[in-house]
Amino acid sequence: MSVPALSVRNAEKRFGAIHALRDVSMDAWRGEVTALLGDNGAGKSTLVKCISGVHRLDEGEILLDGRPAHLNSPAAARGAGIETVYQDLALFDNLTPAQNFYCGREIGFPAWLPRPLRFLDKRAMNREAAAVIDRLQVRLPKFDAPVAMMSGGQRQAIAVARATVFARNVVMLDEPTAALGLRESRKVLDLIVKLKAEGNAVILITHNMEHVVELADRAVVLRQGTKVGELKPSAQNRQDLVAMIVGAEA
Repeated sequence: MSVPALSVRNAEKRFGAIHALRDVSMDAWRGEVTALLGDNGAGKSTLVKCISGVHRLDEGEILLDGRPAHLNSPAAARGAGIETVYQDLALFDNLTPAQNFYCGREIGFPAWLPRPLRFLDKRAMNREAAAVIDRLQVRLPKFDAPVAMMSGGQRQAIAVARATVFARNVVMLDEPTAALGLRESRKVLDLIVKLKAEGNAVILITHNMEHVVELADRAVVLRQGTKVGELKPSAQNRQDLVAMIVGAEA
């Protein structure tokens, strides 16, 4: 691709006297994992919420495939092909994976009727959700069971898989392995590798430097609302990344 899937240019965001983002620019490319790093209060969450339509930039712009995007609401961001998996996953425990996939985006028929008057096409929703789960090689104990009966890793995988159904441009993952054990973390990391291999632009927000070195093609570091560096992570420059995050000499 000659242009990034997502570009943020000269982003500024203030909350009263707090200057949360100061002239931040970054790119995310298809088929790559971009790690967004920074200590608490660095501006990561604010930037993610601006990209996902929760907040609007005061200045600057967001481009999708080189064209300006008007992401003035979460619905607008989702409509533009941007999906975000937050730490709380936003899953309905009493619903099945397929029901979680299509909650608020139900497939209905006949197509000529207004959406509220259509009949739910449960077979189509189950079929398409199962195809995504199978393609990403997510192992579930029972596909028609409520997600409350599944492990933390399986729930995380369902949330990530749900994002891939609708993401045409970017998948953003906020601390996807937080509170998971080693085995379940490994499954989620393997899933991120598959997302990358399928040509998705993945933005990974994490404090785990081992995961950054393993997965990320590039890392963008924020500190106190400002972008302080960008480089390709490796075992050799891991300390440089840490130094940029904390504002110390490597």
